[in-house]
Amino acid sequence: MVKIAILMKRRPGLSVEDFQDHLRTRYGPLVLRGPGLRRYVQSCALPQGYARGELLFDAVGEMWFDSLDDYEHSIRWPEFAPAREEEGAFLDRARTVAMPVDVHVIKDGAIPGTAVKNIEFVNRRPGMALDEFRTYWRNVHGPLAAKIPSICRYEQNHLALGEYQKGAAPPYDGLAVTWFASTAEMRSGAATAEYAATRADEAHFLPEGHLPIIITREHVVL
Repeated sequence: MVKIAILMKRRPGLSVEDFQDHLRTRYGPLVLRGPGLRRYVQSCALPQGYARGELLFDAVGEMWFDSLDDYEHSIRWPEFAPAREEEGAFLDRARTVAMPVDVHVIKDGAIPGTAVKNIEFVNRRPGMALDEFRTYWRNVHGPLAAKIPSICRYEQNHLALGEYQKGAAPPYDGLAVTWFASTAEMRSGAATAEYAATRADEAHFLPEGHLPIIITREHVVL
């Protein structure tokens, strides 16, 4: 099974509240009309995340299909056309990114019903070979981050290799996705020695400084 992550930015002039309402009540049901969709989750940024200004993305949609061919077939199917048309009403298409990804589960824990979901947009350190980056992220950094006690579940979503063969460099090499029981639990994890060790390791494979994130709550549509 393959996963497609859609990084969504709302249309200029549209409020966060209207964007989220449109995504859930109008767009979501239309997406379900496409054939072959096995699972569909919408993760919208928490409102308090905008306290310091605009976020890089407002939501991430995740769709699962049996194969990448099934995904390509689904979005070209006549039944999916209304969903594509609806995107223009609430999405900034120029800033919305579709990412086929390979999912690696680093910590396979239960997700509480009230959990928050942290999504980090990952790029490798400049000059680092792709294979080296992917191996280090999964086999070295992943086990370090999995030790942070408040993490309920941790996934690495590595961009599908075929995306690097399309000419232009992809905007992101992957997504780091972690679930916490609450924002308070997420903050408590940042005060641990395990978190400090994880942050110290980032210089080995990530660009300097913080990578962009959004903190979300997920809504399972299918």
